[in-house]
Amino acid sequence: MNLHLSFHTMLTLVYLIPNIYVFVRIWQLFIIKGSKLYFTLIYLVSALIYPISNLISEGNAGFPASVITGIADYLLPFYLYLFLFVLAFDIILLINKIFKFISKETLNTSLFKSKVLTVILALSAVVVIAGVINFNTIRTSEYRITVPGKSSHISHLKIAFVADFHLQESVNVSFVERFAEKIAAINPDIMIFGGDIVEGDREDENMVQFEKLISEIKTKYGVYAVLGNHEFYAGQDKKSFFDKAGMKVLCDTIVVIDSSFSLAGRYDSHFKIRKPIGELLKPASSLLPLILVDHRPTEVDEVSLTAVDVQLSGHTHNGQLFPINFITGKVYKLSWGLMKEGNTSFFVTSGIRLWGPPVRTTGKSEIMVIDITFSGL
Repeated sequence: MNLHLSFHTMLTLVYLIPNIYVFVRIWQLFIIKGSKLYFTLIYLVSALIYPISNLISEGNAGFPASVITGIADYLLPFYLYLFLFVLAFDIILLINKIFKFISKETLNTSLFKSKVLTVILALSAVVVIAGVINFNTIRTSEYRITVPGKSSHISHLKIAFVADFHLQESVNVSFVERFAEKIAAINPDIMIFGGDIVEGDREDENMVQFEKLISEIKTKYGVYAVLGNHEFYAGQDKKSFFDKAGMKVLCDTIVVIDSSFSLAGRYDSHFKIRKPIGELLKPASSLLPLILVDHRPTEVDEVSLTAVDVQLSGHTHNGQLFPINFITGKVYKLSWGLMKEGNTSFFVTSGIRLWGPPVRTTGKSEIMVIDITFSGL
C-alpha cells in the first residue's frame, strides 16, 4: 500500500506541474477578460479531480469514490494531451515570431482565439477516445523464430503469451470473455501469463467469473504463470485465484514439459527470495530448449549469457501513453516486441490490459503468438 501511495504522490506532482503551465497559458492566450474568473473556477475543479480521487479512493471502493476515480482515469490522459497541444501551439507562436505567417491582428481576435482553443480541446478529447478504443481492442501479434531443438521430441511449439491483465472487480467481464474466445481460436500448444495478473481479492464479485473463464482455457501442455510486481504489492500471491483459474504458478522453478522443452519461471525482482539467474538455471537440462518467463525485462544482458533460448516478459506497457513510450524505451533495453541478444530471443508484450487509466495511445492490448521451430529435428 505504501508503494502505491508513494507512486500516486509522485504521479500527482508530475500531473500538477504541467497543469499549472496549461492553466496559465490558456488563461493568457485564449480567455477574454470577462470570462477569466469562470475559466479559473472550471479549470481548478476539473484539474483537481485526479488528486482528489487519489485521496479518497484508497480503501474506499464505494460511491462516490468509484465515480470520481472513473472520471479521473479519463481526465489524466486528457490533461496530458491538452498540455502537449498547448505546448505545440506555443512552439508555433515562437516560430511565428520569426516567419510571421499569422498576423498580430489575427492572433488578437476573439474568433481566432476561440477557434484555436476549440481545436486544442477537441484534439485532446479525440486522442483520448482513440486511446479508449485501442485499449478495448484485443489484437494478436504473431512471431516466428527458430531455436536449436537439441534432444526435443517436437519440431514446433505455439505459445500464447499475455501479461498485465490486472484483473479486479472493475474489469468488464466481456473483455475477459473476448480474450478467452481469441485464445480458443488461436489454439496454442501452451498458454503463459507473464505476471500482474490479478489485483482484486477473491471476494470481488467478478473474480469467480474470471476464474471460470480462464480455467476453461485448454491447451496441449497446460496454462502457466509467473508473479509480477502487483502480486508483490498485494502482499500475497493470490494462490487461491491461480488454483481456481487452473494456472500452474512458477516461482523460481523449472518444469520439463513432455520431455521436449524446459519452462522456467522467475519471481519478480521485488521478491527478496528471487534467485540469481545462474542459480535458477542450474537444474535445467542442457539437452532441451529452454524458455524463461520473467515479468520485467530487466536482466537482458545477464540472461543473454545463459542457455536460455527464449525469454517472455511484460510490465512495460510500452509506456501506455505517448510520449511515455520514449521513456520506457530508455529505461528498458527492450520495451516492446522482439529482440535477439546473444543466442536468446527476448519478447516483451505491451500487455493485454493496463493498470490505471483505461486509455492506450501507444502499443496495443495484445496476445503474443510465438511459433517456435526447433531446428535439427
